[in-house]
This record gives sequence, C-alpha cells and structure tokens, in this order.
Amino acid sequence: MDRFTSMQVYTSVVELGSFTAAANVFRMSPGMVTKHINAIEKRLDATLIKRTTRRLQVTEVGKAYYESCKEILKKVEDSEAGTAILSGKPKGLLKVTASLWFGSITLTPIVCDYLNQFPDVSVELSLSDRFVDIIDEHFDVAIRIGELSDSSLIARRLSTFELSICASPAYLSRHGTPTKPEDLKNHQCLGFTNWRSQSGWKVVEKALTNQSFSHSRFDSNNGQALREAALKGIGIIMMPKVLLENDIHTGQLVEVLKAFTPPSRPVNAVYPKERQTTPKLASFVDYLVEHLK
Repeated sequence: MDRFTSMQVYTSVVELGSFTAAANVFRMSPGMVTKHINAIEKRLDATLIKRTTRRLQVTEVGKAYYESCKEILKKVEDSEAGTAILSGKPKGLLKVTASLWFGSITLTPIVCDYLNQFPDVSVELSLSDRFVDIIDEHFDVAIRIGELSDSSLIARRLSTFELSICASPAYLSRHGTPTKPEDLKNHQCLGFTNWRSQSGWKVVEKALTNQSFSHSRFDSNNGQALREAALKGIGIIMMPKVLLENDIHTGQLVEVLKAFTPPSRPVNAVYPKERQTTPKLASFVDYLVEHLK
C-alpha cells in the first residue's frame, strides 16, 4: 500500500468520521479504505481506530498519528504549491465541486475548454446538491449559487443568474395561471430543500405580508428532479432561468409571475485563502470569470 495515500485516507476517515464518506472522497470502496487503515495499524503495531456498529472512536495513538499526518500532508501541499508558484505555470490536479445541475449543464463545457487551453492541469469535478465542506473534503474550489454565509473562505463573483417561475401548460390548464403572489395559496410550489430560510419561495411569500402559501407534495434537494416534476405537471418551479430556458423555448414550461420573481442570484467561486496564489487555481477562476459573464 502507498504510505502517502494511506495517510491521506486515514486523515479523511478521522475528519469525516466514516469509512464510507472517506471512500467517496477518494473514489474507492469502503473495503479499500479498511485495507489502508489496517496497513497503517500493522506497520505501527497499534490500534488507531476502534470500530463499533454505530461510530468510530479514535484512540490516543490514533489522535497523535492524525496530527502528524496533517502536518506532513500540509508540508507536501505547501511544497507543491510553492513550486507551482515559482514556475508561474498552471499545472497539477484541481479538485472542483458544484451543484449537479449547474455543473453538468453550464460548468462542464467551460471546464473542458479550460483543459484544452491548459494541458498541464487536470480537473476532478465532483457534482452534488448537498453542501460540501471544501476544507474537510479536500477541494480546491467550490462553485456556489446564491448568497453566501459568513465564511473564512475567499469568494469571487463569477456571474449572476436570473430566476424564473414556471409551470407546464397542463398544470396551468388544470389549476389556472397565477397573476399575483396571493394566487399561490391555491397552487403547488415545488420546494428546493437546499434553499435557506430567507431564499426561494420565502422571498415571494414576503409579498403576502408574512402569510404563507401552500407548498407542493413534492420537495427535493435536486434541481433536475424538480424540473421533471414541473414538466409532469406536479407544480410550479422556481430555478435559475438558464437551467430552464430550453424548456421555456420549446413551450414545455411557461413563465408566470414575472413581475414578482425574486432578484437574480450570485454565482461565486469560493476557495481557501492559502490556495488563492496557486497558478492552477488563479487561472481556473479567471477563466470562469471570463466565460460566465
């Protein structure tokens, strides 16, 4: 087993508290994660992690080894970053995360163009609609849509996305077309569960003087799932217009309540402060700024 990889896997297990979560980060099976941990414990002749059916418990030896691993891995990362900075040439692996829908439709073509322009850079693009902690999960940069909460991360504005409220012709035929926010009390509003308490439909609800309206029987943390529900006539969807514009153009979805659509949402690249000077990250973010205008 490669010792360096085993150290990376071990620190991930400790930080995430799960063999399965670490396996997802490194794209290996949980069984392979176990082999890496077992190899370290055999080499050190010590137990680092006590496994139970409910949780993992890091031993005192395991905690000390974890701190040593973090220090070693940080020195290696700093050395590689320093070499790249001195050379001034973008190179190396860039780990990027974004939401599933935005990443697959909008971001991926730009990433491919970037790779064609910078042949010494490799990109690992991870798409997920869950919130990703880029520090704990070892990502270089995350692309996030919406207002950002306070954070120690650096944020750079890439673009803004206009929102659109839409429904299928079949849905509107059955339930009528809403013309003002009050009408939504009698409609099904598809809920995006990743929206915070003061975003999404909550913004429209403010026009009802703090009255709430009926939400849908279908909520999801995945935009594509909500789009499918809207196309099937389950309810009204609110999403960035760029993600729905093809459906609008073909008439599969119809825009409603244009005058009451919430303000455009920002798109930001967020990344750890210590990585902002690396040529690979700087060139990638600059490229996104240019091509997401």
